[in-house]
Amino acid sequence: MERTGGQQVLHHRGNYLVRRQRLAPGEATPWHRDPFHTVVLSGDLLNIEFRDGGETLSWNITVGEVDWSEPSERVHRAVNVGEEVFEEVVTFFLDRPDAIPQPGENSK
Repeated sequence: MERTGGQQVLHHRGNYLVRRQRLAPGEATPWHRDPFHTVVLSGDLLNIEFRDGGETLSWNITVGEVDWSEPSERVHRAVNVGEEVFEEVVTFFLDRPDAIPQPGENSK
């Protein structure tokens, strides 16, 4: 299993990639876009900040909650503003096997 920072690839076959991500309190993901569908399985309390300065969204997540996030080209990051470690398992439905699941703001 490949691990990068707080991310660990659990499974990657063809156009499907399953990844676990952990964020300690105060930690943030890198700025990125979400061009693919994702399914979030668990978590805590996150703020979603937008690079364009748009309004920050608070996301109260219940452990075991399943959420369907629509693809978006808007650059953003998640910040753990909770008191506990945030952990999620995300399934990416990629458009091709070598696609980057959450490309950075300058990636295509």
